[in-house]
Amino acid sequence: MTKQIHLAAHFPGVNNTTVWSDPEAGSHIEFSSFVKLAQTAERAKFDFFFLAEGLRLREQAGQIYDLDVVGRPDTFTVLAALAAVTDRLGLAGTINSTFNEPFEVARQFASLDHLSAGRAAWNVVTSWDAFTGENFRRGGFLPQDQRYARAKTFLQTATELFDSWHGTEVVADKVTGQFLDNVTAGTFAHHDDHFTIDGQFPVPRSPQGRPVILQAGDSEEGREFAASTADAIFTRHGTLEAGQAFYSDVKSRLAAYGRTPDQLLILPAATFTLADTDAEAHEKAHEIRRAQVSEQTALKFLEQLWNTDLSAHDPNGPLPSFDPVVGQAQIAQGRASVRMYRDPVATAREWRALSEAKSLTTRDLIIEVTGRQTFIGSPHTIATALNTYVQSNAADGFILVPHVTPGGLDDFATQVVPLLQDQGVFREDYEGPTLRHHLGLAP
Repeated sequence: MTKQIHLAAHFPGVNNTTVWSDPEAGSHIEFSSFVKLAQTAERAKFDFFFLAEGLRLREQAGQIYDLDVVGRPDTFTVLAALAAVTDRLGLAGTINSTFNEPFEVARQFASLDHLSAGRAAWNVVTSWDAFTGENFRRGGFLPQDQRYARAKTFLQTATELFDSWHGTEVVADKVTGQFLDNVTAGTFAHHDDHFTIDGQFPVPRSPQGRPVILQAGDSEEGREFAASTADAIFTRHGTLEAGQAFYSDVKSRLAAYGRTPDQLLILPAATFTLADTDAEAHEKAHEIRRAQVSEQTALKFLEQLWNTDLSAHDPNGPLPSFDPVVGQAQIAQGRASVRMYRDPVATAREWRALSEAKSLTTRDLIIEVTGRQTFIGSPHTIATALNTYVQSNAADGFILVPHVTPGGLDDFATQVVPLLQDQGVFREDYEGPTLRHHLGLAP
């Protein structure tokens, strides 16, 4: 059976994906930028618009990381505003389970689902470092191995709040303000090691019942969390083989939770470089990667692995001859990539081998290992590749990350999407009102 492709648009935020030197690069805080990307995605019939979240500006060598200075408005505020200027596009926000409370998050998502007529999605994440926690009263109070435990019970508690309104008839009576005897709608009580709360949830059951649940994480804990509770998982695997391995692994875990493979979508992040011909696209992709990783940015990435000041290092020379400093992060704070390097010395060894095999400078090596254009080519080439990944069970679709915001999705929407529609693997119009309809998920 031919699978339908799911597509979402990622507003990339603060990172080195955006080519800030491009004249088309716009603001990441002005509302017009969010509107532009979201409305382009809706015209192309994408499933949803996706916002990442940062709870603290990252630092390097005691200074704010230069690609983080612009900041980011509050996620709920942006998504609620977008609900008023879009009609069918799903609205997905990343909200942290470590430093928030279930009641408040559930109330905000239930409200967003009402305001958007059933288009809300929640990307459930944890926070792993005390540096970020300094912005909150509980700081770094949870060891890393306990944060997924809190995330699981956080989501369970929020779901209990979403489900605390029973039946549409009761909801209708309650909303109109009519007095009901012995009303129990909204009443909740949850007691465990993380939360002891009792009360009444003030927001009636929303159009979707609860938001679509996304999860981002490739770790063992993340895969298990997604298999047990998520509707979709946001992953990083960019090659066909890696995607197939991840897809098979996560889907195989579902049965243990009484779930079927169609109840969890695998949606990798994907970049793309589009041009009239494949040759032009590859040349353009090379230029984009050089713009994304300047000499200064290459050194920043190098310092994150080496965990020491490398400001005097020549980015156009070889990698440092000494090994990374192992231990607590001394240079970079708030960077997820720091956590990814679980064995810095082994990673440095791999980088040296790659650098020697391909005669790469430090900057060239960083370009090689930190970034990718997942899909490069003409519209036909990219449409064919997207479909190949999905039909080969390497993904159920993709969350596209443009290298320029807000107009970076325009050419894809006008040149690639029609080809996918011609192949019969992507919708020509929305078939239902809610995000669950778009994703083919049961209410």
